[in-house]
Amino acid sequence: MPTATIPAAPLTVAVVQAEPVPGDVAGNAVTAARMVRRAADLGARVVVLPELFLPAYHPPTLAADPAGTDVAADAEGQVADPRLDPLRSVASAGVAVVVGAAVRHPQGRRAISALVVDRAGAVRVGYDKQQLWGGERELFQPGLRGATLLVDDWRFGLGICYDGCFPEHGRAAAGDGAHGYLCPSGYLVGSEHRRDLYYAARALDNTMYVAFANAVGGTEPWRFNGGAAVYDPQGRPLARGADGGEDVLVAVLDPAALAATRAAHSMLRDRPAHPGAPRTSVSA
Repeated sequence: MPTATIPAAPLTVAVVQAEPVPGDVAGNAVTAARMVRRAADLGARVVVLPELFLPAYHPPTLAADPAGTDVAADAEGQVADPRLDPLRSVASAGVAVVVGAAVRHPQGRRAISALVVDRAGAVRVGYDKQQLWGGERELFQPGLRGATLLVDDWRFGLGICYDGCFPEHGRAAAGDGAHGYLCPSGYLVGSEHRRDLYYAARALDNTMYVAFANAVGGTEPWRFNGGAAVYDPQGRPLARGADGGEDVLVAVLDPAALAATRAAHSMLRDRPAHPGAPRTSVSA
């Protein structure tokens, strides 16, 4: 595990809940840019938008029009799609953006991805979702590795929706020295209990901040339930959206709070060196 340094200065992050239009990558990029601009006006330097926000999480459309819903990445993961120009423009004002997309890699591999639009306006694939859920396996292939995003001296693990249901995924980010975990997601109406439990748990499990973005709206059975949130390293919500309606939630990540939590709750330091060691059985 990398040396557990603490960032020198606070960082303001924002999570977005909004409703994209299925199949309209260009229009959804405009909506995303509007939400990022709103977040930047509130002081955010990092903005997280929902899973598959650019094409919308709508499997029938994703299946029927892969050419129209995907963005293409080159061998280095760079994305040059002109439909994303509104996001390039707003990010170049000094905001890093994490937004969900369907990405077509060289050799045809299709992934649910988190694109990173950096503060110079360049777009690249930050991470491909490793844990695919249900019917996603019919349309996409899983990612091959985890990823850490560096923003100033803050380290953020990247996860996408179902990844966050696996404690090992967040722990791998913490093992790479993450101070936070950024999770573009798509939780459906009816999943509110699990939505609110998983990401708070990942924060406390790993004594790190968690930023969870989610879609809203849509039509059955693809109707989403908002609840975008930023959790502190003890799993308490610093900001949380309602279960419906467009919103931008902003929170300040405080290095002093991170350090105090890790001093008081030392799970990362105390975890067993060999957590998978053989077990014994005891009869009662």
